[in-house]
Amino acid sequence: MNAMTTQRFARACNGLLPGVLILALAACGSGDKAVGAAAVDPGPWPQVAWPLPEDPALESRISDLMATMTVEEKVGQLVQGDIASITPADLRNYRLGSILAGGNSDPGGHYDASPAEWLALADAFYDASMDTSQGGKAIPVLFGIDAVHGQSNIIGATLFPHNIGLGATRNPALLRRIGEITALETRATGMEWAFAPTVAVPQDDRWGRTYEGYSESPDVVASYAGAMVEGLQGTVGSPTFLDGRHVIASVKHFLGDGGTVDGRDQGDTRISEADLVRIHAAGYPPAIAAGAQTVMASFNSVNGEKMHGHRPYLTDALKGRMNFGGFVVGDWNGHGQVKGCTTTDCPATINAGLDMAMASDSWKGFYNTTLAAVKDGTIPQQRLDDAVRRILRVKMRLGLFEAGRPSSRAVGGQFALVGAPDHREVARQAVRESLVLLKNQGGVLPLSPKQRILVAGDGANDVGKQAGGWTLNWQGTGTRRKDFPNADTIFEGIAQQAKAGGGEAVLAVDGRYAVRPDVAVVVFGENPYAEFQGDLATLAYKAGDDSDLELIKRLKADGIPVVAVFLSGRPLWVNREINAADAFVAAWLPGSEGGGIADVLLRSPDGSVQHDFKGKLSFSWPRTAVQYANNVGQKDYDPQFAFGFGLTYADNGDLAALPEVSGVTGNEGAAGVFFARGDAGSGIALRLENATGQGVTVTKVPESLEGGLLKVTGVDHLAQEDGRRFAWTGKGEAIVALQSHTPLDLQRESNGDLMLLTTLRVEAAPRGDAWLSVGCGTGCSARIALGPTLATLPVGQWTRVGLPLKCLAAAGADVGKLERPWSIGTADAMTLSVSRVALGALNEAETTIACPGR
Repeated sequence: MNAMTTQRFARACNGLLPGVLILALAACGSGDKAVGAAAVDPGPWPQVAWPLPEDPALESRISDLMATMTVEEKVGQLVQGDIASITPADLRNYRLGSILAGGNSDPGGHYDASPAEWLALADAFYDASMDTSQGGKAIPVLFGIDAVHGQSNIIGATLFPHNIGLGATRNPALLRRIGEITALETRATGMEWAFAPTVAVPQDDRWGRTYEGYSESPDVVASYAGAMVEGLQGTVGSPTFLDGRHVIASVKHFLGDGGTVDGRDQGDTRISEADLVRIHAAGYPPAIAAGAQTVMASFNSVNGEKMHGHRPYLTDALKGRMNFGGFVVGDWNGHGQVKGCTTTDCPATINAGLDMAMASDSWKGFYNTTLAAVKDGTIPQQRLDDAVRRILRVKMRLGLFEAGRPSSRAVGGQFALVGAPDHREVARQAVRESLVLLKNQGGVLPLSPKQRILVAGDGANDVGKQAGGWTLNWQGTGTRRKDFPNADTIFEGIAQQAKAGGGEAVLAVDGRYAVRPDVAVVVFGENPYAEFQGDLATLAYKAGDDSDLELIKRLKADGIPVVAVFLSGRPLWVNREINAADAFVAAWLPGSEGGGIADVLLRSPDGSVQHDFKGKLSFSWPRTAVQYANNVGQKDYDPQFAFGFGLTYADNGDLAALPEVSGVTGNEGAAGVFFARGDAGSGIALRLENATGQGVTVTKVPESLEGGLLKVTGVDHLAQEDGRRFAWTGKGEAIVALQSHTPLDLQRESNGDLMLLTTLRVEAAPRGDAWLSVGCGTGCSARIALGPTLATLPVGQWTRVGLPLKCLAAAGADVGKLERPWSIGTADAMTLSVSRVALGALNEAETTIACPGR
């Protein structure tokens, strides 16, 4: 190619010719070695017609603005910072293109901040982006948020069922309406960008984000993607498109997030390109055809290469072959996982095709290194201009330059929209249509409302549990009933209808009763979780904890019919619970509208059926707890309940007893649990050591360290001797440690807000120093002062303390190869009891160990 041809070719590959469907983009990145990396196979990738025609006036406006922008201003547009790490004052100086509110980031650091506080924060950041008193261009900032099942970060918002439940409805029109409502409630509280929809196609249900996928079936996902995008953004070509009542969508996560080996979050998807496109790219063509303005890059690798650095897929396939005309945004510090990169230095991600990096808490360093990379030519000017043009194009399509402050926009500050009755009615419809009936022995359902109904189980009266993760905070934990003023628990929904029908519903979480009920509804299931923490080792439900099963069996032994309502973010092996109950309902994670469950379980007062079951499994139900390859269409497909299964009241709901052999051998450890139930986790040993590393591996209790420095005995917490009491005598330095047989890679877990959690009880606090440490070989460790934290804890009371994993990395540990993921030491006299050490999220009311320098 001559120089002129090369330049035109590169412009086409980089998407600088808007609205043009390039039919020969298979050559992008391969026909000219100077343009990019290795080629993708053009065969599997669909050609998509971008629905927005070229707009010469818009392009001219963008060109005029860019001609006046400094390189610093251009680089700023490529960076997104999190509100927990950036202030409006920072934005005045650095002129970033976007901010986000991560799952644990809130105004003032309070998860229960009011809608008015959110709006005021949005105004403050907008004002900063438009303030030119210190120089710079007035370019409005984009404010993004994880509105993934409604505007679920806001107190009082309508909480829709998570995507797994919506997949069971098979109702794309309902998805469009949910998108519209989510957009309205998001706009009312000041944001204009929703990080949704997730169009992952989960293939291994051990993945902790399975519930964010609509289905294991690419066809179901594809049927929803365009409808949800249109709901959020409005319909291309109509006056509603990107108006003040809509937001921009972010289709995520590109690509292969649901196909990682063993369902490991942020892992590697090993797959042929043809299957990658057929399965995992299914949602992108309809979303692009609907005009999706942003696509979010995925954390995972594909065949060993991180997607945040994958030019053949981000540029050649997405922007080229599929003609995506919006911009590509990263995920939380995902660029830092690209080979040769750190969270603060990664020009490779921009060169690969990422247009905006989600440099959440690393934005300042990332900005500085990206600016240097542009100035020294590592990032070509052409690639910088392409990314900036794409971002500005979206902002101008959204009308952001003319919109004014968030509070002055079409629905800004209309807080009556947040949890509005008509919005809640749509959510209640979604709950009704998502429920899947797996068993109805003897036609026990529907129930007469005239009966005395006992409602039991730990999910019966808990909005947080029925809503799941990504609810008011990242993991959805630590919430209270008052945090959901516009919601009904499942018990409350049943009680309202029973009272109206002439009967009575009585709440008893433990199932104990004074007056014998006619029937019991037992609501139980998974506790809230999100990415990382939700990953499982097997599909066994609450392995080692039979309390829910025992509750069902106890009620049955009393001769009381039992309806089991199972709350979960995925199908799990619950054959024993299904066998024990008379009826079994998969309710998924229904959100704020517990009344939707009562609508289906209870008859009308006149005895007629109010609403029949409509839900059909969008994920196949496992036959055993180790049946991981269990997707419709796979070889030797043999589920317990097949994809598409779902009884109605007209069906014979009788079910023969299911096998109760889980298939778990005992070798499968719980993911992220290092110590529990009195024993170290799989592949981990409990050690007592002196200052020189000499010591003993604990295989029995009591056990003592030579010299009488440290002694361990058994102690009760939730069960007999499920904890260990460690007594330091103060005669010399000693530590208790968990030692892994093979190094643990916790890099992905440290990229976010996950913590190393210790459930402990202070029996006698040290008078001197104590520390918590991790180790990763000679000269590679991190030690954090623990004494000040222990001194604040009440003596004799069990509590959880957490240390952010990122603090360990900052203190010098290589979290990619931890040989010793936890140890506590002191040279002073001290006594602690410990019952659990694990990775997870800390509730706001619990104790965080102070990080050095923070």
